[in-house]
Amino acid sequence: MPHPAFELLQSQTIPALHVTAHTYRHRVTGAQHLHLEAADPHNAFLVAFLTVPEDDTGVAHILEHTALCGSERYPVRDPFFMMLRRSLQTFMNAITSSDWTAYPFASQCRKDYFNLLDVYLDAAFFPRLDALDFAQEGWRVEWAEAGNPESELLFKGVVFNEMKGAMSAPPRVLWQALSAKMFPETTYRHNSGGDPEAIPNLTWEGLKSFHARHYHPSNAVFMTYGDLPVEALQERFERQALHRFQAIPIDWKVPDETRLTAPVTTTGRYAIAPNESPEEKTHIVLGWLWGSSVELKTLLLGHLLEGVLMDNSSSPLLLALETTELGGAPSPIGGLDDSMKEMLFVCGVEGSEPERAEAVEELVMGVIRRVAEEGVEPERVEAVLHQLELAQREVGGDGYPYGLKLMMNALPAALHGGDPASLLALDPVLDELRREIADPDMIKGLARRWLLDNPHRVRLVLTPDAHLPQEQQAREKAQLAQLRAALSQAEKERVATLAEALAQRQTAEDDPEILPKVGREDIPAELAIPVGGERALGATPCHWFDQPTNGLVYQQAVLDLPELDDAERELLPLFSACLTEVGCGGRDYLATQAWQSAVTGGVHARATVRGSVEALQGARGVFVVSGKALARNHAPLTQLLRETLFTARFDETNRLRELITQMRAASESRVTDHGHSLVLSAASAGLTPAAALSDRWGGLSAIQRLKSLDAALGDPAALAQLAERMEGLRQKLAVAPRRLVVVGEERFFAEWEKALADQWDGQAPAARLDQPPMGFAPLGEGRPTRQGWSAASNVQFCAKVYPAVPYLHPDAPRLTVLGQLLKNGYLHRAIREQGGAYGSGAGYDGDSGSFRFFSYRDPRLSETLDDFSASLAWLQAGGQEERQLEEAVLGVISAIDRPASPAGEAKRAFHDRLHGRTPERRRAYRQQVLSVTLDELRQVAARLLLEERANIAVLGPAAALDQHPELGLERYAL
Repeated sequence: MPHPAFELLQSQTIPALHVTAHTYRHRVTGAQHLHLEAADPHNAFLVAFLTVPEDDTGVAHILEHTALCGSERYPVRDPFFMMLRRSLQTFMNAITSSDWTAYPFASQCRKDYFNLLDVYLDAAFFPRLDALDFAQEGWRVEWAEAGNPESELLFKGVVFNEMKGAMSAPPRVLWQALSAKMFPETTYRHNSGGDPEAIPNLTWEGLKSFHARHYHPSNAVFMTYGDLPVEALQERFERQALHRFQAIPIDWKVPDETRLTAPVTTTGRYAIAPNESPEEKTHIVLGWLWGSSVELKTLLLGHLLEGVLMDNSSSPLLLALETTELGGAPSPIGGLDDSMKEMLFVCGVEGSEPERAEAVEELVMGVIRRVAEEGVEPERVEAVLHQLELAQREVGGDGYPYGLKLMMNALPAALHGGDPASLLALDPVLDELRREIADPDMIKGLARRWLLDNPHRVRLVLTPDAHLPQEQQAREKAQLAQLRAALSQAEKERVATLAEALAQRQTAEDDPEILPKVGREDIPAELAIPVGGERALGATPCHWFDQPTNGLVYQQAVLDLPELDDAERELLPLFSACLTEVGCGGRDYLATQAWQSAVTGGVHARATVRGSVEALQGARGVFVVSGKALARNHAPLTQLLRETLFTARFDETNRLRELITQMRAASESRVTDHGHSLVLSAASAGLTPAAALSDRWGGLSAIQRLKSLDAALGDPAALAQLAERMEGLRQKLAVAPRRLVVVGEERFFAEWEKALADQWDGQAPAARLDQPPMGFAPLGEGRPTRQGWSAASNVQFCAKVYPAVPYLHPDAPRLTVLGQLLKNGYLHRAIREQGGAYGSGAGYDGDSGSFRFFSYRDPRLSETLDDFSASLAWLQAGGQEERQLEEAVLGVISAIDRPASPAGEAKRAFHDRLHGRTPERRRAYRQQVLSVTLDELRQVAARLLLEERANIAVLGPAAALDQHPELGLERYAL
């Protein structure tokens, strides 16, 4: 029963999701509440608001940050990050989208859930919005020399630096430039995250006004998922927040965009490094505005048309974009975006030249014209519906709690006047579409109405510009000079006063006991780990996991990596990426891609290497071919996996050429979003064989080599040689020792076992499977490395890595807790709050046997490296409290216990055991975490984290690296 303050509007059982969706309305304010009732103790919550920016100042984004900096009931400086330390949360965040802001969390502990609920409700509805928090999180100016008004004036602020980093990424620039023209009248033309050049136009008063207008229950949507009683949830909403409000009129709904009467062409620029060639680096994209994203059938029709055109490499539009000589690869922003009120469809190419824009547009329109006139094969349309059904049934949760995923899917409808529950109940509409696709004119009509005859089309040509970084820097300096010139003497003094007040606030100690908490007594006694059974299929071991996968099957073929030479080892990641993208079983890649889409949810291959749990210089490598499917398609999935491994066609050299170019483009695009991972990998590479190989496979040097390979493959002889090497590698892997892993529901096992036996039993002679595994030569401890990588970025990424111990060493759990303690007690304040970086952290990595520091989207460089060292001095100076240790332990346990999807949990259990991390060892490690003491942390840091053994890697603009010759960096350029 609902709480009396709420009225039930409707209830709907959704069998495919095993939930019942209840929609409620708060009687006084009109606040919406969608409760997804499920027999699942992993409860989730969010409160969201329709936030409609009217400029590029990033007001919604900065408000999202500032609202979490203290509230009426919890007047501490940083309740969000403090609660991360006092919680067993499985997810905590705040998210700003183009037209909404949401505050989600999830937890498996009821006490913890209601603690977080109290803090989130107070933060959303009653934040303090202190001027100093606005200055820290949003933007401010400071003198380069503290207190000296004669020194240089600088912009600072967490969001300011975050967005400088974000807008360094070409895909983000491309998306923003396209949106501005696609939505000339509605809020989507604005950069909701904030344009760094516009952020300084936002005032503190403007921030508070935006909150008062938008963060009101009449504009709010509450969503909950799990097994908690709805009345208890609503009672807390009412008591903690809603009873203090009355309804207000909401007059800022997002209207439909006024349709263009004719297509538009536009241009833009993005930054590349000063020494980088602009040749073949232009992006050319076309965008169309489609229909409503909050009406289910229209939404599914959009996904159906997009899938028919671009689901896989055999789809007509994606095929044209992958194979054309007009560009290097399909656009990184291609596809359907349904996160806004109206859907946006985008396609195009990257790696092109501006003068090819007309030809690219004609290529795209030619494909669409052909589909509108001739249609497509019925099997292609059925395959797309199959993909929609599979996505609907899959129980996710790997990296994002399943309940939150469902809530986020329903959120756009709730905010834009639709029915959020109906957006989750796909089956009836999928059944309707299955009947309608029998009409061969259906897809033809969609292609004509939504694309060919749709005048709301924009063509954007985004060109690289090596001078743009200097222009941006000059504009920032001019902006600062203008601000400086307008400052009176009193205002100059106020700049220094603000900086001093903020510094005092950042170093002040709040009373953490103001906030609720869980303690060691709330930690579950045991770590739940799925247990599989083993039944051999002839000579092939097969591991079976009975998990609630909702009618899906997951299969893996796991091969021990055989002994390979250096060239073959280096080729493995490219081989893995190509293996499932070429033809197999006598089919070409187009037929194979179509078959994959028709019967599976995807087939993938990867090579992984993990460090030994006992010895730093030991490692084990495996090669995995995996896939998933609906239970009814288990047999074709099994056949497809086997044929992929044994009959992949590397004679399709044109296909290989396309794939390498696509990989090169994707690797370049991810640098500014994953810079911290890349510098951590670089700094770890000299420590262990596993770390060295991982860096060569996916690090900064791998991007360099991939660029060189892509350039070399213009020579047909080089391409033929690559194909020959890949086929040779496939032959070695085909006779490597292997085992199978099957995850699903036990009721299907007998049926699946027969299909598996038919495909795998006797596939290779047992004698051929007795070859030695890949060996790893010890690296030895050489001189620590100091690397400086230059790239087209407006911010830095810093890493400092110390050699440590293997997983089973008693110091490993101590180092794991130490990372949390240093992050909570020192790094967050020094690097984020005071330094202005978007993020930082520290922790133990078992695969490289190292202890690692990092920063993310950081305006500083040497100062951050100094802060890493200063955190260790802070530790040795003492004064840390038992409370801080408990918070660090809670953070580690929360990460260890965080559940994945049912299939993900089973796969992790298998691979952990394979690499020596048995359930017994994982549970023992967890128990050791619980028993760590502060003295042990100081002792292990003093013993292992020695400055002379530290390895450093930084990534940033060349000009920033040039300013620090004292670091002695060995320089590299991407």
